[in-house]
Amino acid sequence: MCLTAYSTPIAKLVDKHCDLVLVGDSVGMVVHGLPSTVGVTMDMMVMHGQAVRRGVKNALLLVDLPFGSYEESPEQAFRNAARLMAETGASAVKLEGGVHMADTIAYLTARSIPVVGHIGLTPQAVNSFGGYKVQGRGAHGEKVLADAKAVADAGAFAVVLEKVPEVLAKRITMAIDIPTIGIGASSSCDGQILVIDDMLGMFTDFAPKFAKRYAELAHEADSAIEGYAKDVRARTFPGPEHVYSDAPKPAPTGTEG
Repeated sequence: MCLTAYSTPIAKLVDKHCDLVLVGDSVGMVVHGLPSTVGVTMDMMVMHGQAVRRGVKNALLLVDLPFGSYEESPEQAFRNAARLMAETGASAVKLEGGVHMADTIAYLTARSIPVVGHIGLTPQAVNSFGGYKVQGRGAHGEKVLADAKAVADAGAFAVVLEKVPEVLAKRITMAIDIPTIGIGASSSCDGQILVIDDMLGMFTDFAPKFAKRYAELAHEADSAIEGYAKDVRARTFPGPEHVYSDAPKPAPTGTEG
């Protein structure tokens, strides 16, 4: 069971229930308002990784390698993965890509960097895909299956399957020896992950098909903020119970002996 987290308070909540907590590069979109994950930087991942580390005591902490931090060469990937782990206390890193990233995954795992793969829809490649489209339908499923096998053979200890058909997710899960973690890939996967903001309903303008909303916190927050604004404008907040008297507090009395 996995969820993303980007801050210490949320990390404390998810740590009580999750086996794995991901500091995802989705932070760029859900926290920083970027149009995609492409603009996320190493410094952003380090900052949010450190915040989440302070709240995670039991779950495995996983941090995403952002776009441009690992594609150039295995050596570049190692430098940045080592930095993420050293500066955040993460136990592993996640990177996107299948067959073409197998050599990099093997290079990292051979140097004591645990890796989780990510195939199917890989958001960092959204510009190549032409949008956030389902991957692996029909004959295209063979490519995604090959990606899964390559990631597993290279030494990744798990792989995220994003936005692939259920039948393909089942094939992949049966074909490889490492756990599959689904996001929009059906219950045929060994585990599931969601972006915490999607699951909690923090947005009102967009809801992915694959993200079940377990709360509608955006509506509750909007109502609370509206109530606060009304009270302030009506001068009913702060009330007497929210202000301090200038009378000194009585000194505590000791026990007479």
